Amino acid sequence: MALQEEFEKQGIWLFQRRGFLPLLILLVGMTLYLYSEIYPETFFLRGTVYEFYYEICCLLVGLFGLFIRVYTIGYSAKNTSGRNVKGQIADRLNTSGLYSLIRHPLYLGNFFMWLGPALLTGNFWFVVAFCFFFWVYYERIMFAEEQFLRKKFGTAYLYWARKVPAFVPDFRAYQKPVMPFSWKKVLKQEKNGFFALFLIFSLFDIIGELTNQKYVFNYFFLFTFVVSGLCFLVLTYLKRNTTVLDEENR
Repeated sequence: MALQEEFEKQGIWLFQRRGFLPLLILLVGMTLYLYSEIYPETFFLRGTVYEFYYEICCLLVGLFGLFIRVYTIGYSAKNTSGRNVKGQIADRLNTSGLYSLIRHPLYLGNFFMWLGPALLTGNFWFVVAFCFFFWVYYERIMFAEEQFLRKKFGTAYLYWARKVPAFVPDFRAYQKPVMPFSWKKVLKQEKNGFFALFLIFSLFDIIGELTNQKYVFNYFFLFTFVVSGLCFLVLTYLKRNTTVLDEENR
């Protein structure tokens, strides 16, 4: 099999499993986080008054990634920029909004959403390894996605791809989104990521404190976890049992 077909095959396989394969990296990160809790000397901020502020900064990195995803999805059309796992879907080619700056804004958002918990470990080499893993992992997925778009949209895709970088934004080329922003689409698609982000940070904090047999929890993380969890349950119910979040062509 030629390398091009091999990359595409690998990308399709990873695309279909992109929701849970990174959890393996999360487990490694959790292990390193617990290690630094047991041996605080391995991370210079662990156990200091600055640890709380560092954790908030890590959360802000994750929220920045979520913001990128929200902005991208809010301006996207129906059957584009979705969370489908069975295969690629694209009824149209997105070229405005963040798609005028970068070809894969959702994956850029994913990077920062996962970078937040990676930074939480306080382990420099793990963060470096995470960045390398992310690049290799998503490079295959992006390759498969671009092969799909190239076959479906032909020269229109090639013309857009020549002007727009793959992963590092070119802010000089920004074009205003064609479609209006849709909060309903965002609430339907991003409720999982919103809840998962606060769940991960709360889980790290709770397990870390219990490991040390301490109960000085980060109540900010606990509060945001409860609020995001309630929002997740409400939005899931509305999506499955009502048409409140439905919107034409979105």
